[in-house]
Amino acid sequence: MKTLENKTVAITGAASGMGRALALHCARLGSKLAICDIDEAGVTDTAARALREGRGREVDAIKLDVSSREGIYAWAARVQDKLGGADVIVNNAGVSLSASIEKMRDEDFEWLFGINFWGVVNGCKAFLPQLRQKPEAHIVNLSSVFGIIGVPTQGAYCASKFAVRGYTETLRQELARSSIGVTCVHPGGIKTEIARRGRHYENVHGDTVDTHTVATDFERAARTTAEDAAAAIAGAILKNKRRLLIGADAVAIDVAARSLPTNYDTLVDKAMRAATRR
Repeated sequence: MKTLENKTVAITGAASGMGRALALHCARLGSKLAICDIDEAGVTDTAARALREGRGREVDAIKLDVSSREGIYAWAARVQDKLGGADVIVNNAGVSLSASIEKMRDEDFEWLFGINFWGVVNGCKAFLPQLRQKPEAHIVNLSSVFGIIGVPTQGAYCASKFAVRGYTETLRQELARSSIGVTCVHPGGIKTEIARRGRHYENVHGDTVDTHTVATDFERAARTTAEDAAAAIAGAILKNKRRLLIGADAVAIDVAARSLPTNYDTLVDKAMRAATRR
């Protein structure tokens, strides 16, 4: 894709974090925006900021739970009617969960998978027909470094992000002869509120934890800003990158997984235990 100016960019999870930062970044590039989030006040605020800070383009914002297949298909129809269809869909919405696999509640696992994985599937399927009508289009799916390595207490999150990775890499191959580019994004620690909005019960030591503590530790460890991540994602769309690692930590984790495919877990365990040591 040569430019994002005058292109319609649809973004899920745009009330905060990378979704908001990407919406504002695209608005400054002259994109039209279709944005959604379950946080209605947050996504409405993002829309207002995009109109103030952008270049006078259209912005349409709605409240939406991406785990609802019917909801996403209705949103895609709305984008077609109001903005002439999307040129880019960014399946960004995601949530976090900390619990051992043994103790994890089924309802929490299903809650996370409905958003992190099925939200991606729903977004791709709902928007593909209109993307195919464009001379050039793009799909961006958010995986994670936890879609590259497994991490204790992150079994559900890792499962969802590995699933996104496999789904996206397959989709990219199936669309290779089309005008639709596909990018799988693997962010490292990004300064967002994902941990603060998640469900957290247990750390690697087996201790009970609260969301505030987990969020504080995560935000202290995260090195990359949401704005830098947004700029990297926009650049990947324009360059039609197949795979995007965001942050020096993501690069290091990818190297470790490639170099020590069956032994990286020892390094991960030491790092996590050190990070949660009081």
